[in-house]
Amino acid sequence: LRPIAEKWFRLEVRGLENIPAEGGALVVSNHSGTVPVDGLMTMLTVHDHAGRFLRPLGADLVFKLPLVSSLARKGGATLACTEDAERMLSGGELVGVWPEGFKGIGKPFRERYKLQRFGRGGFVAAAIRTGVPIVPLSVVGAEEIYPLVGNVPSLARLLGLPYLPITPTFPLLGPLGLVPLPSKWVMEFGEPVRTDELDAGAADDPMLVFDVTDQVRETIQQTLYSLLMQRRGTFF
Repeated sequence: LRPIAEKWFRLEVRGLENIPAEGGALVVSNHSGTVPVDGLMTMLTVHDHAGRFLRPLGADLVFKLPLVSSLARKGGATLACTEDAERMLSGGELVGVWPEGFKGIGKPFRERYKLQRFGRGGFVAAAIRTGVPIVPLSVVGAEEIYPLVGNVPSLARLLGLPYLPITPTFPLLGPLGLVPLPSKWVMEFGEPVRTDELDAGAADDPMLVFDVTDQVRETIQQTLYSLLMQRRGTFF
């Protein structure tokens, strides 16, 4: 993955000082790109630049696909559930979550960089219960690697997939259409949201959990807008 990050996407990283050097923390990121390449790039970035291993929380589908399931497990991924998240966070691990899920990576290109729902805030409750900081991550560039211009829902349902993408190059160019476009990527890790100052029962307060979830989501959204305004172009 390293040559792809450095040579193809020319990935630029900002805010590394916001990743704790040790102890548990939850990295929360936007999700995009039709294929979840952004998750792999985030894992690589954290490993190479922060010297830590990021344990991603993956959707059920990830662990049902042949080969992908095995690779995900070997790469440190685990099922996206509260129990696993709390176990790893309390054990001092760095955990990654993409709350938009398939709605994020599978949204139409016209909706790029517009965050989808962040679910019910289960990831926030896990962070509060374990008292670890939440690190917002904003990724610009992944939206353009496979611009989603169409979908075949009937065939997707038949194959058990959340969507079957049509991009400007796939399936028109066959296997060549699987090559991602060389967009310029920027990752910015934001200032951590502390949870250790909250009351012990805060994780069971739906309104408080919603407020923290909304705070994290808004931070990522505003940072995305800022990064988009700063970039000179999509591919340079």
